[in-house]
Formats: sequence, structure tokens, C-alpha cells
Amino acid sequence: MTTQHALPSYLNPDDLGPWGVYLEQIERVTPHLGSLSRWVETLKRPKRILTVDVPIERDDGSIAHYEGYRVQHNMSRGPGKGGVRFHQDVTLSEVMALSAWMTVKNAAVNVPYGGAKGGIRVDPKTLSRNELQRLTRRYTSEISLIIGPNKDIPAPDVNTNEQVMAWMMDSYAMIEGNLSTGVVTGKPISLGGSLGRREATGRGVFVVGREAAAKRGVSIPGARVCIQGFGNVGGVAATMFAEAGSKVIAVQDHTGTVVNQGGLDVARLHQHVAECGSVTGFPGAEAFLDRDAFWGIESDILIPAALEQQITAANANIIRTKIILEGANGPTTPEADDILTDKDVLIVPDVLANAGGVTVSYFEWVQDFSSFFWSEDEINARLTRIMQEAFNAVWSVAQDKKVTLRTATFILACTRVLQAREVRGLYP
Repeated sequence: MTTQHALPSYLNPDDLGPWGVYLEQIERVTPHLGSLSRWVETLKRPKRILTVDVPIERDDGSIAHYEGYRVQHNMSRGPGKGGVRFHQDVTLSEVMALSAWMTVKNAAVNVPYGGAKGGIRVDPKTLSRNELQRLTRRYTSEISLIIGPNKDIPAPDVNTNEQVMAWMMDSYAMIEGNLSTGVVTGKPISLGGSLGRREATGRGVFVVGREAAAKRGVSIPGARVCIQGFGNVGGVAATMFAEAGSKVIAVQDHTGTVVNQGGLDVARLHQHVAECGSVTGFPGAEAFLDRDAFWGIESDILIPAALEQQITAANANIIRTKIILEGANGPTTPEADDILTDKDVLIVPDVLANAGGVTVSYFEWVQDFSSFFWSEDEINARLTRIMQEAFNAVWSVAQDKKVTLRTATFILACTRVLQAREVRGLYP
């Protein structure tokens, strides 16, 4: 018998946001957890939520205040692990959901981490480089009491990068009085970063995409691929699919969509984006003015690699693809999930498809502790093995229980988390 608990007081039951999507996913997995379901409410509450004020002095001498978060969802299996995003629309609900998906993701690929996430409500494009550095350092100081190489290890996410991680690492070192390179991952190579980390998430998307294609009888050479988002994840995935002989026929970013049914020249598109800042205006491609039309382009593989809640009940019906690889976190709502499943679209969920980043972050953390660094070939080979093994384990659960890959991933991951919770017991 399970006891249902009321929602925490800090949540609005009428508008749960992304956290509501996560809760629905937990409801769907609960019937498959057997005796462990008595612990399932543990997954519906973050272990720790820290909300901080982040004041900085702007270049013009004015004082600006920004709202920051660090959420640690569950640490039954190890220290917290998850990125930090700088975005003007960041909310507590979003960071809570992202931290929970990190718990599931880490358990799905069986790395010894719990789930965590951080963010600041800011549009970084409105800040100078010096202002961005001040913001990063002040945020790090505010959350320093709960992060650390054995507590919680931040990493890059939306609008953060290697430089931001370097500032975070240095700020933490100044506060602690010693250098702990393992306090963050996704750092520059010169500061203990790992080879292959920058490309790891996109590489992982490609690896599981290749496995999913084999299960669905889709040939990677010649496969038509559409990608939303051409940043670190979508851009790397595009390159790898193109190098494997696929045709990347459509790419959408925040400015628009470019399409070429014969296949976009991905290398030239990368160069164009580096020079112009967006895919818009790319020569040799048709431009779509209607953003929603992107979802109706027929393809073999569709990769949403931008932000959450992009595929909804409003556009799921027009999607014409065989496989969806979720490069972004939470891009598909539960309602859209059901619609696409009924259309026999195979969805490889975010908590599996984009786990390559945290997997190589784990490699970076291990290398930092040992001060012994691996070659890029070793890292890529280990990443490929872990992603293949995780996909095949999830596929086996899905076939055995006749559920979607998302539910199967949650079954596998939540079982691992709750087994750890049960055997550890409650203190005191």
C-alpha cells in the first residue's frame, strides 16, 4: 500500500510547468516498480532546493540582481551531477525537472551520480564578458556551500561553456583555499578538462540513433535527418550523421529553418553559423518562414536538440518520421508522447539519448581524481560501449514489459535509484 502525499507548498498545483511533466512520467512508471513503489514518493521531492540572489555591479556602475537556483534531486547513488544554464526564462519548476531527469539519466547509464541542476534567470546576451564573469563568480560563491567534487559537480548547459566552468572552478578554489579540478566538468583541457567532452552529447545521440535505426530497419547511409537546434548537441549530431552517409535535410535554430531535400552541406553550414550567428541565409537551402512547418517535414530521424516542450499535442500529429532522438531535455510532452506512440514513432528519450555528455563528464571527474588522462580514442570507445549497453538494456525492458523506451528507461533507472534508497534506509 502506497501513501499519496500532498504537493509541496512551494508548488502551484494549477501550473506545475516542466516538473508536472516529470511527475506524470513517474506516475507511469510506478506500476512497474513492484515492492519498490513504497519509496516512489522519494522521487517526487527534490532532496535540496537552494534559491539565491545574485547581485553584480554592471559596467555602468548600476547594481543588478538576478535569481539563481541549484537543485539536488536525489543523491542515493552518489554526488549530484548536472549542468548550469543561463536563460531569461529559467524557473524553479524547470530546474527541478532537469535535476530529476539527471537522476534518471545517470542511473540509466549506470554512472555513480545523483541528479542536480542549476540556473540563473538572465539573458547572457545582455551582459558584457566582464559582467558575465562577475555573475558566474557571485553565483558560484552563493552555491559553494552545497557543491564540491564529492557533493555536487556542475557542468555546462544552455548558454554556459568551458569558460564559465573555468570561472566556477577558480571561484570555488578561492573560497576553499585549494584547487579541486573535479568540482566542475566540461572545463578547458588546460584546467583538467577531458578530450571528447565537448562533442560527447552529440556523439551519444548518434550512437543510440544508430542502435535505434538498426532495430527499426532504417539504414543510416541515406537516412533523412531533421534537427532542431544547431548548437553543441545538434551541430555535433549533424556532423556525425552526415559523415556516416545520412542526409541532413532540415535544420532549425532560434532564427529560422533551412531545408535541402538533397542534403545540406553540414560543414559549410557550421562555417556559415560561425560567421553569421545563425542558420538563416545559408546559401543552397530553402528558407522556411513558418517555424511550425519544420515539424511536418518527412524524415527517417528527427532530433529535437533545443529546449524543452517543443513537441506537443498541437504539432505531434503533423510529425512524419520513424525515429525521434531527444537531444534536448524534456522536448516532448506526455500528450505528444502518446500521439506519436500511436503513430508507431520510436522515441529514444532524453534520459537515454543525451546521456553521452554526463558519461564523459564522469570520465573527466575520474581523470581529475587520478591526475591521469586518457586519449580521445579511448574516451570515445568507452562512451560508445556504455551508450550501446544502456540502449540494449532499455530495449530489453521495453520488449519484455511491452512499454515505450521512455517508460523502460524510467523502470530501469528508478529501480536502481530506489534499490539504493531502500538498502541505505532512512537516517535517523
